[in-house]
Amino acid sequence: MGRRGPGKHHAMDTRLGQIAVTYSARGIPTYALELWHDGLKKHRLIRGADQQIVRHKADIQAAEWAQRWSIFDTRQREVFRQTSSKLRQQDQKALAGERTAEAERELNYLGALLASTLSINDSVDWERLKDHSSFPEPQPLLAALPREPQVGAVPREPQTSDLSYAPALSLLDKLLSSRKEQRIAERNAAFRADHDEWLRQVQEIKRAHSKALQAHQSKVEERNARHAAQLTEWAARNEAFSRTQAARNSIIDEKSHAYRALAPDAVVEYCDLVLSSSKYPDYFPQEFDLEYQPSAKLLIVDYTLPAPDDLPTVKAVKYIANKDALEEQTLSASASANLYDDTIYQVVLRTIHELFEADTANALKTAVFNGIVTSVDRRTGKHVTACVLSLRAERDEFQSINLAHVDPKACFKSLKGVGSAKLHGLVAVAPIMPLRREDGRFVSAYEVANTLDSGVNLAAMDWEDFEHLIREVFEKEFSANGGEVKVTRTSRDGGVDAVAFDPDPIRGGKIVIQAKRYTNTVGVGAVRDLYGTVMNEGATKGILVTTSDYGPDSYSFASNKPLVLLSGANLLHMLERHGHRARIDLQEAKRMINDWRRP
Repeated sequence: MGRRGPGKHHAMDTRLGQIAVTYSARGIPTYALELWHDGLKKHRLIRGADQQIVRHKADIQAAEWAQRWSIFDTRQREVFRQTSSKLRQQDQKALAGERTAEAERELNYLGALLASTLSINDSVDWERLKDHSSFPEPQPLLAALPREPQVGAVPREPQTSDLSYAPALSLLDKLLSSRKEQRIAERNAAFRADHDEWLRQVQEIKRAHSKALQAHQSKVEERNARHAAQLTEWAARNEAFSRTQAARNSIIDEKSHAYRALAPDAVVEYCDLVLSSSKYPDYFPQEFDLEYQPSAKLLIVDYTLPAPDDLPTVKAVKYIANKDALEEQTLSASASANLYDDTIYQVVLRTIHELFEADTANALKTAVFNGIVTSVDRRTGKHVTACVLSLRAERDEFQSINLAHVDPKACFKSLKGVGSAKLHGLVAVAPIMPLRREDGRFVSAYEVANTLDSGVNLAAMDWEDFEHLIREVFEKEFSANGGEVKVTRTSRDGGVDAVAFDPDPIRGGKIVIQAKRYTNTVGVGAVRDLYGTVMNEGATKGILVTTSDYGPDSYSFASNKPLVLLSGANLLHMLERHGHRARIDLQEAKRMINDWRRP
């Protein structure tokens, strides 16, 4: 039940992919999230059994990258300032003082690695892993009420008393009653005509106002209906958000319960979280493998430590006026060696302290720390990986120690830790208890490659022989770097056919290999299955080998993923490179398979 822990940087430059989920044969989900930092040219795949925990790890990684990018950016600005011909001496002196202070802070930080964690509660706060955010979408607001239409201006009603309707009588009209009555009748007729027109205008205004009121009411009803629909949709999204949030948070609760119940996978996940949350300088690899043995309540940690050359050596920076340049003053060789040894001893004690202190469920009785260092062998120029110290600590004994006042090396020795007198010499030691890599699926291997000749058609080969052949080929590929390849029990179900363990510090780790003795093009489904297996196995890479070839969809899916697709031509080339010859004839294999199937 080993697991690869994270490495540790500017949030604004960190890009996150979508969380991918795969399921094991038992239906157990595994979540994976890819992160990139363009400025630092970093990429990392984070895996975990819960997406909230995966996101939490991603946040930690992004924060560490942000810090590292900030330091890098500051140094770049400093380089620019140093090369500027217009930089005045006082600026140079100030810069030298800043860099000296930075160097002193870095050295002081290393000297207090152990002390700095003693005031911190290292236990995992399950509530902080939960999503307590509110629904981000605000409730829809009711749109402003449309302005109610106003009644149009009504003209003044004509009156009989209006002067315009008073008859204008001449002298003759006044003398002749018939003429007078005619003039009065004309004025009355004009009044009635004007009044009738006025009534018509009033009715028209009323009809227009009534129509406008109806249109206004229709707009109000549409507004209200639209708002009601928006509220219904918003409430549905809010409820869906709450359900999803509650479901995710319940998974955190389940993880917490599983950890308290001492479920082995949950204990490993918990310890992974504890160590992932521990803050170290950016030049610490901070990668680790974990294995938990529940019967003994024992945790084994294979912890990757920095090499001696990774630690800082600058102790001060001075401005040399006659050269108009900054000059770094470095630690002596003996001081650098002492700094390295002290740092490593602190890391050992700090790691075990954090694990025991954070173990609120009392899942750990014993912790074993194996310190792994990858460095360049000065004799060969090659990278070598070795265990340089190992410590087994019992919880009761370790927690009785007052770490605030110990000498890290003396404490390590009193706990019967194993390591050379000078850790900076990188003398390899045997781990007190190595991380196990046994897998019940592995079976005994046998040789096939030596039976090959140019007449053997790999596409018509026996399934089991083909899988052992693939094991042999990759064993030859990895053996140069001390790797090993094991064959699993034949299942023909798309599972793991072989597992490689590559110790190379850059490309290494657990590698899943699947062999497909196909006569037809391998579909994208098989590539997807391989990716899911890589996630479930906690592997760093997946390799798919076939006697045929792959379609464009397969290559497209594998792009930018830790997958390698090897065709039949690639396989023949690998065999030839290791002195073996064979051939692949797909049509012949198809005919042979059809003949075998005939009664």
